[in-house]
Amino acid sequence: MAPGAEGEGAVAESVIHVEVSQKTPDTHAAIRHSLEAALKGVRAAVTDWRPMLAKLDAIIATLAAEPPSTIPPEDFAESLEFLRWARDNHFTLLGFREYDLVERSGEIVLDVVPDSALGIMRARAGQRVSTSFAALPREVQDRARQPNLLIITKANQRATVHRSVYMDYIGIKKFDSGGRVAGEWRFLGLFTSSVYSRNTRDIPLLRRKVNRAILRSGLGPLSHDGKALLHILETLPRDELFQTSDDDLNTVAQGVLELQDRQRTRLFVRRDNYGRFFSCLVYVPRERYSTEIRQRISEVLTRAFHGKSIDFTAQVSDDVLARLHFIVRVEGPRFPDVDLPEVEAAVIKATRHWGDDLRDALIDAHGEARGGQLYATYGASFPAAYREDYQAPTAVGDVEKFAEVGATGTLGMNLYTRVEAEAGQVNFKIYHAGAPVPLSDILPMLESMGLKVEEEKPYQVKRADDGGVIWVHDFVMTLRRGGDLDVTRIKADFQETFGKVWAGEVENDGFNQLVLSAGLGWREVAVLRAYCKYRRQANIIYSQPYMEATLNANPAIARLLVQLFHARFDPARPRDAQAEAALAGDLEQALDKVVVLDQDRIIRRFLNLIQATVRTSYYQRPMNGQRQSDHDWKSYISFKLESRRVEGLPAPVPLYEVWVYSPRVEAVHLRGGKVARGGIRWSDRFEDFRTKVLGLMKAQMVKNAVIVPVGAKGGFVVKRPPPRVAGARR
Repeated sequence: MAPGAEGEGAVAESVIHVEVSQKTPDTHAAIRHSLEAALKGVRAAVTDWRPMLAKLDAIIATLAAEPPSTIPPEDFAESLEFLRWARDNHFTLLGFREYDLVERSGEIVLDVVPDSALGIMRARAGQRVSTSFAALPREVQDRARQPNLLIITKANQRATVHRSVYMDYIGIKKFDSGGRVAGEWRFLGLFTSSVYSRNTRDIPLLRRKVNRAILRSGLGPLSHDGKALLHILETLPRDELFQTSDDDLNTVAQGVLELQDRQRTRLFVRRDNYGRFFSCLVYVPRERYSTEIRQRISEVLTRAFHGKSIDFTAQVSDDVLARLHFIVRVEGPRFPDVDLPEVEAAVIKATRHWGDDLRDALIDAHGEARGGQLYATYGASFPAAYREDYQAPTAVGDVEKFAEVGATGTLGMNLYTRVEAEAGQVNFKIYHAGAPVPLSDILPMLESMGLKVEEEKPYQVKRADDGGVIWVHDFVMTLRRGGDLDVTRIKADFQETFGKVWAGEVENDGFNQLVLSAGLGWREVAVLRAYCKYRRQANIIYSQPYMEATLNANPAIARLLVQLFHARFDPARPRDAQAEAALAGDLEQALDKVVVLDQDRIIRRFLNLIQATVRTSYYQRPMNGQRQSDHDWKSYISFKLESRRVEGLPAPVPLYEVWVYSPRVEAVHLRGGKVARGGIRWSDRFEDFRTKVLGLMKAQMVKNAVIVPVGAKGGFVVKRPPPRVAGARR
């Protein structure tokens, strides 16, 4: 209204300017239609508000003058008091219509009383019967004849006036002179906000319902549990208090009271009397509640009840429990067949945290004492990315590795296959305390074992007890040559080999592929590597990478070579010439199938070296005579070779020579005869130090000819010298 425009006949107007983003023409039409419908509803509700109020006053007066004989007086008086209370600015009237209850052709029908519609109900002035009542099942329709005065529930549609929620429905039954139900006065509207904040003792109907629930519980109103029960009833959703029966209210109140002592998740379900929705109260321990939990529960309930829509309200206060109230609306007036205990179990599962599953899994695996201790140390340590990628039971194995790595400081490993892995994929986890492992160190080791790394995921886990950090690196890998890996068969050898490479006890080269391709252990691979190193010193023309590739291209032959080595030298089995001959024959047959001439020559050189070997230290135990496992042997291997049987050796050819191999040192000792004399010296000629030693042996034979028949000489190279000690002299 313009300033100074007040006066007789002036009209007050409010101007609302709304801007929306650009829409299609169809959307514009829909928006216009919705706005016009909303404004029409507002106009109808405002215009007919006083007539509706007068109608409610007239109904109250009629009922007060002629109380129905079939309703107990105390119930009738409380219902009438409720109508007076609702009329006293506690219920916003939006629509009204009157109906007559008649029986037509054996069917119960609610006929619309002509010209009775007011407010928003005028929009359906053409209706002759209540369509919502006609859609109800017969057993529900029969309730219309029950001698109770009021029906308080929720309508099927949202209000377009006041606030956008489902409208409240107050039905007042009409009775004939005989006390039988003859029809209904139906009001649609909204309870005002004060209804939801006032004490239930001030609201008719609710005050009696709450008192009955307390009396039924048998608890004293001044007792601790009695006060707790009253608080529960007072804080229940008011819509639920109006609509729920005494039995259902008692079930909910007692159930929630039990949750005060032992907080857990519970579900209480009420079916709407008219088959339109499920009302679901979910109580969740407050510290568990989150938006994600609420969304999960919503999905569970929608799926379980075949809901077409779902609404919720949440109450999170200083109580130990958070309360969620879901209204799941269903299609049609009949409820789907639902197993409520099963639905509750699904809701409980939806509220569980990843850590809950981890605690249960740890206790199942280690018992309550040890499992609880591990959970206290690692339960809250896993980052969100880890929890997203792995199920809690999977983490049990990782926690065990954490404890091992934290106690020993060693590298933890786990080769495994994920259930959802693609064909040929395997995963390899590395556990390392303190700092993440450099990828530049790890990737070459994995690739030298014949693997292609496709992805790596790092996770930092921080212990709760001492703040120590453990890093988890999960590598997704495939074989470079293709195909699948039998993880169960090769896991132990793979992990032991990788651990030895990491510790520097095994060289990082292409021979390690034989662990996967030929199924050899790291020490068996070391035998072939040692022979390769010797052949390189004996002036073979082939490079080490070429010899590695040859054996990797023929893994079955590599395995036969190792089997022949065991047959000749394993002290745990008796020497069997026939078995050796059979293996040699198998090797010859396998060599016939090798089509590349150089590969044939290389493999025959390996076979020749094994056959020229007299004895070996391969099977010796550590110096203390103890082994921690079947694979815990000396870190070096020595071979005594009968040199004249080794093909292709340059002259002069010694009688015997001893070849020593380890990742740190390589050495050779040449003897011209059984009785020989000569020293040992260090060499810096890594590629051909045997040639130098051979020349020295020849000179020693000439020099010592007068003293001993022949000479001898030894030499070694240090491939990985120890770090210098500060202050030490060269």
